Amino acid sequence: MNIHLNLKENSYDIIVERGILKEAGKHLNLDRRVLVVTDSGVPAEYAKLVAQQCKSPVICTVETGEDSKSLEVFGKLLQKMLENGFSRKDCVVAVGGGVVGDLSGFAASAYMRGIDFYNIPTTLLSQIDSSIGGKTAINFGGVKNIVGAFYQPKKVLIDPQLLDTLTSRQFSNGLAEAVKMALTSDKELFEIFEKKDIKSNIDEIIVRSLNIKRTVVEQDEKESGIRKILNFGHTVGHGIESSTNMLELYHGECVALGLIPMCGEKIRSRVIEVLKKCNLYNLIDFQWDKISEAAFHDKKADGEFVTITTVPEIGSFELKTIKCSEVIEMAKNCFNGVII
Repeated sequence: MNIHLNLKENSYDIIVERGILKEAGKHLNLDRRVLVVTDSGVPAEYAKLVAQQCKSPVICTVETGEDSKSLEVFGKLLQKMLENGFSRKDCVVAVGGGVVGDLSGFAASAYMRGIDFYNIPTTLLSQIDSSIGGKTAINFGGVKNIVGAFYQPKKVLIDPQLLDTLTSRQFSNGLAEAVKMALTSDKELFEIFEKKDIKSNIDEIIVRSLNIKRTVVEQDEKESGIRKILNFGHTVGHGIESSTNMLELYHGECVALGLIPMCGEKIRSRVIEVLKKCNLYNLIDFQWDKISEAAFHDKKADGEFVTITTVPEIGSFELKTIKCSEVIEMAKNCFNGVII
């Protein structure tokens, strides 16, 4: 299936097709120098398969995890391109999850003021969410995604077959973003989570999620308005993810927790049941002072205020600008008073 993301001169296609990794050379311009970036947690044969379809490939493997989204590793990618004589006519291909996509896209945006970038996401989280929309970034000073650029890929190839190598926890991690988008924008998608087997419907879940994000990004490429709904659950979720001495949770697991207090009370029990079905209901010892500090040392906060997304009814949303302290109170009241 071909999904076209219309951003005028920055438009591109997202192709969802089982087995497309083996056909990458038919869809991407690889007849040039290509930096293939992957990480140590991705099966090595994926990057090798892409490299075999390139005229002049250079494979760069970074360590798995958020620590690779650093100035040091960013510099290593630039150095690799410089050493191998990359020009403005060459390109970068990300073969991995969100970390690889964010890091590679940012390196492509910076090298010679911008070279072509392709994304081949290999995790469910990146296939559903981070591989499209053009957000590229690295972490800096202990703050997640604080240094980066909006830089759209030239094309995105999504192969659902690659999900077969994911652990069950990584698979669940990706489902959080699909649940997020279903809650704000697609009641029927939410009902798939409630009523159907998730794995046997994963292709439809991916496509429906991508279409939601495509529609939002087309309206608001640089996140000045409606694109803020894609941050649903992320304010509290990023606070949990970034705070220290917390139980180590994946990004999607943190976002899933962040969704709950932002949902209306009358739908909250349905949301929790879906999160349980997705293995995303992880209650922890919430350290609110640390969560608050991490959540609002963030680009989405404007002084003491932040814009959040709430969901009063499944398939609808409201954007509200409230005090940062009120967000934490909402979360505390939810988890302390309702769930535990």
